[in-house]
Amino acid sequence: MTAHEMTEYPSIVPFGSLATEHHPHVGGKCASLGVMSQAGLPVPPGFAITTRAFAEAGQASGLMPSISELLAATDITDSAALKEAAARAREMVTSWRLLDEHQRLLDESYAELCTLAGVPDVPVAVRSSATSEDSPDASFAGEHDTYLWVCGVDAVRQKVRECWASLFTERAIVYRAEMGYPHDEVDMAVAVQKMVRPRAAGVAFTLDPSNGDRSGICIDSAWGFGEGVVSGDVTPDNFLVDKVMWTINRRTISPKTHAHLLTESDDGAAPRVTRVELSDDKVNAPSLTDDEIIAIARLARTAEKHYGCPQDIEWALDDDLPSGSDVVLLQARPETVWSKKRHSVARETDLMASIVDTLVNPLSARKGAATG
Repeated sequence: MTAHEMTEYPSIVPFGSLATEHHPHVGGKCASLGVMSQAGLPVPPGFAITTRAFAEAGQASGLMPSISELLAATDITDSAALKEAAARAREMVTSWRLLDEHQRLLDESYAELCTLAGVPDVPVAVRSSATSEDSPDASFAGEHDTYLWVCGVDAVRQKVRECWASLFTERAIVYRAEMGYPHDEVDMAVAVQKMVRPRAAGVAFTLDPSNGDRSGICIDSAWGFGEGVVSGDVTPDNFLVDKVMWTINRRTISPKTHAHLLTESDDGAAPRVTRVELSDDKVNAPSLTDDEIIAIARLARTAEKHYGCPQDIEWALDDDLPSGSDVVLLQARPETVWSKKRHSVARETDLMASIVDTLVNPLSARKGAATG
């Protein structure tokens, strides 16, 4: 990337201002958040740190050629060598410094988010958004890191560098090599987004993944953050909603013995998302009311209409918002699982099976908590 090319787009762009020409520089996650925000879908506010910040930091460090040479000389089938090379590459990337201009814009954007939320050091999710993520020919979702409940601008800066470094995890290196993506041509953008305080969260498919039927919207839901759902750690409630009649045609309320919840730290540090055992009255209780199920389904359908194809949606019920307007969409991406899934018409399928079974790989491998 030349200096001229790097000056043609900004390093920080609010989701609501992300134009189509920015999309190649913000990765799949940020582009999707921008599109949803501008389409009027309820998306928590935030901003994209474009690949310009990554590219200029890497160029200023002078370390990218060393990283490329290191990985080119590494036998990815040698697990010990791969582990060592990946750790060295990540260490080099986390040593990069944001250029003064980009750091100033990041600090100002985070301060504006704090003002908008009315909360000093507002908690945010810092999410990797690699430029090859969610591309039609490869799904990098889950190969790079996401961090939840990051508080304070110093912590945000650090997690941005750690997101950059997650381009060089062992899984990401191997996956990129297998897909034929050169290590020195994959840039990283980062999404910084206000956290929600989810009473419940989960995923929704605008088709039934047990059979590919596009007449229904399939929703998985559990208490607290969505990490338990996408990782398969929690057996979620499951609902199937008819897209035309808006009736709930299938429901399974699963025992939910634990949840990923926000907990206060004893040492005075920022709250953390931890795995917590649930009280008996929560275990077998539905995590969603019927009105909430329909509200989630309608928003998922709106996203599908906007994008023009079946969608894989991440959603949450934000406890900071009033009932009736508390459903927020955290992510929407084209559904790819059904098209890749081996399906035998003759084989009987368990229609009650959670859609998480089709989502868990490779999402469960990502570090940090999932979506929030």
